[in-house]
Amino acid sequence: MSDRFVKPGNQEHGWNDPPQFSYGLQKDPGGPKRNLLNKRVHAPQLTGPGSEMPSAPVAGVTPPRGMNAPPMDRIAPDTSPRSPSDVTAETEPCIEDVQEPLYWALNACRHTVKKQICDDVERRLKLFEDMWKSGKLSPLVKRRMHGLSQALKSRNWDGADEIHRGLMVDHVSEVSQWMVGVKRLIAEARSLTPQPVNN
Repeated sequence: MSDRFVKPGNQEHGWNDPPQFSYGLQKDPGGPKRNLLNKRVHAPQLTGPGSEMPSAPVAGVTPPRGMNAPPMDRIAPDTSPRSPSDVTAETEPCIEDVQEPLYWALNACRHTVKKQICDDVERRLKLFEDMWKSGKLSPLVKRRMHGLSQALKSRNWDGADEIHRGLMVDHVSEVSQWMVGVKRLIAEARSLTPQPVNN
């Protein structure tokens, strides 16, 4: 493995501690690096003349319990309307929306791929469906699988493969049993001649 993907670690770690790998470094975005938010912000100083405790709370700062703070049971619940992005972040994708592109790709591959391979992929897709319906998959895995299936539907093979790798790295305990079939499906669908998507 290239040393480029190994994070610089603590130089005082033990001789037999495994190296820390960073999946994010493997992507190589090529753009400008984002500003890391690891700078320490100091609290405002209340010393000097006129530094009495303010009677009204400062915006964003909650006073300690004994100082003009309302009891927790009297605070009104948040009833503000949520933006559409908040609602979509919380809603779970539908299993049918995820399965349709996966089975479309499987059926498109049946003409050129061995029956045994297609049957194995189908068995793994059924295992994926069973885990989804029994609640064994986290909402994040479900959303990412929805993104993978949409990438397959739009023939974005690289995007689907990148989502697949991310799931294997970040959620291996949830996806290891069936993700091999999805990986094979992506590879076989990529090798097909272009055909129109039937919806």
